[in-house]
Amino acid sequence: RTAVMGKQIRGQRKGRGSVFKSHSKHRKGAVQHRALDFAERHGYIKGVVREIIHDPGRGAPIARVVFRNPYKYKLDKMNFIAAEGVYTGQFIFAGAKAQLKIGNVLPLSAMPEGTIICNVEEKQGDRGKLARASGNYASIVAHNLDEGTTRIRLPSGAKKICKSSCRAMVGIVGGGGRLDKPMLKAGRAHHKYKAKRNCWPKVRGVAMNPVEHPHGGGNHQHIGKASTSKRDAPPGAKVGLIAARRTGRITGGSDK
Repeated sequence: RTAVMGKQIRGQRKGRGSVFKSHSKHRKGAVQHRALDFAERHGYIKGVVREIIHDPGRGAPIARVVFRNPYKYKLDKMNFIAAEGVYTGQFIFAGAKAQLKIGNVLPLSAMPEGTIICNVEEKQGDRGKLARASGNYASIVAHNLDEGTTRIRLPSGAKKICKSSCRAMVGIVGGGGRLDKPMLKAGRAHHKYKAKRNCWPKVRGVAMNPVEHPHGGGNHQHIGKASTSKRDAPPGAKVGLIAARRTGRITGGSDK
């Protein structure tokens, strides 16, 4: 076996966890819709917003919603993503026959085209996967009644087709405009990422030595080779613009 030159690069070390694990000690728990049950499929169920709280490491606020359990004498406390305009004491209705109001959770089939939605299910019953970051929203583009599917526009601008039975919350996610204020100083970035995970500060590859990164070394800070790498590049060589379709500046008008 020949000796391998170089050492593990940062991207490889992240896979092992250790110091790169998420900082989840003070987080408030999973944020998702209710588990899909008979009440939501055929009618609606009423809950009340008890409090709106901050979740460390998340830009969006969380609404603590309390529902009465339909099968046992107990309360179900759920963490919902708080849509903009939701307040404590508000009644939240979830189900196929709920009204189209901000904060309510309905299947996509019950909403007209053009509705602004958030925390959208990708597959029926997965309890919300899309458009969950602060200030984000998706919108319903079109319904296909023959196939039972709905075309939605995601925050990235991409279009996606989901089953019409997937649920979503009406409205946009709270906490919008978070990125409008500049960080201004490193201390604020330090505290921001301290609550998230060890991903800051990020040393550039060209600033390293050849032993630490494929872009390292040289008498000037330059990459010295193509900045792209192929999709099946081995770990340790998979750096830069991975499987890039194009590189360079994006020119031309917005494609809408």
